[in-house]
Amino acid sequence: MSEEVLSAPHIMEFPYTRSTGPVVGAFLTGLRDQKVLGYQASDGRVMCPPPEFDAGTNAPVDAAGLVEVGAEGVVTSWSWNPVPRDGNPFDRPFAWALVKLDGADSSILHALDADRGAISTGMRVKVRWAEERVGFINDIACFEPA
Repeated sequence: MSEEVLSAPHIMEFPYTRSTGPVVGAFLTGLRDQKVLGYQASDGRVMCPPPEFDAGTNAPVDAAGLVEVGAEGVVTSWSWNPVPRDGNPFDRPFAWALVKLDGADSSILHALDADRGAISTGMRVKVRWAEERVGFINDIACFEPA
């Protein structure tokens, strides 16, 4: 007697929508305009991307407190992605990197387009802007060696 195995396709996903609010909205508008914005927190550090609440005071961040940071910085950590998935920025191997932009005290996570052997912690990188920008994180197409 053979047992029939029942199966069904299943895709794990977490679809949701979110309003951006004044801080994230200003950050994304900055990206559209080829500017990267951070927030100068109550302790003087500049957080990029900007948070919605100040970590020191728990007060809501005011978009008026956003400051421009550089479009270049250093890789603080990275991980090689040898098999990209649907929705990744590239259909070929690439790295995910934490990049501390000039003028910022925190790092932003984004794709890094470089050969694996050329990537190192501390390397200088710069933003590669998307040709068409719409006010979304993908307005930064990726980072690339500076």
